[in-house]
Amino acid sequence: MTQPFSVKSVTWREWLGLAAGLLALGSTFLPWTTLTATKPDIEDILAQLPQSDVVRDAWHSSFFAWCPPLPLLLAGLAVVFFGRIRNLRVSGLPHLWLVVAAASLLLMALGWLTLDWEFDADQRGIFEAAGVAIGPGFGRFLGLFAALVSGVVAFLDVRAMRAESRQSRKSRSKSS
Repeated sequence: MTQPFSVKSVTWREWLGLAAGLLALGSTFLPWTTLTATKPDIEDILAQLPQSDVVRDAWHSSFFAWCPPLPLLLAGLAVVFFGRIRNLRVSGLPHLWLVVAAASLLLMALGWLTLDWEFDADQRGIFEAAGVAIGPGFGRFLGLFAALVSGVVAFLDVRAMRAESRQSRKSRSKSS
């Protein structure tokens, strides 16, 4: 049975999935990669450089920065708009959401591990000699948080869908 779309028919899990997707998208405009220095004179030089050379958002970072939030947003939109269609839920929409959240988490973890690869070997060598550290920005933490929230809520939605399917089987067997 398909329920017509209404704001009231969307569950809190689906709203939270959309919120996580929107948060992940919003985090792409915040700093994802930052350069910091331990020496005061190098810190002064970094302060004089253009902001875009010292701080990068996800769109100016690597693939592992801008890609993971996009599937999270699409998954959030899909579960809000199609989550009330019983055939899609039973066919695996919550499972698809869980896989997308897990894949986004994996891509973000790879992005964290390859953070310094955004710069070539010569630049990394200069940074190391000068005492400049390549670090994660606030946006990377926020994006990771959004992916974690989406994954946890997707897991809860899978469990809720399993409970719904068991309930509908029990009610079908009682009516026979």
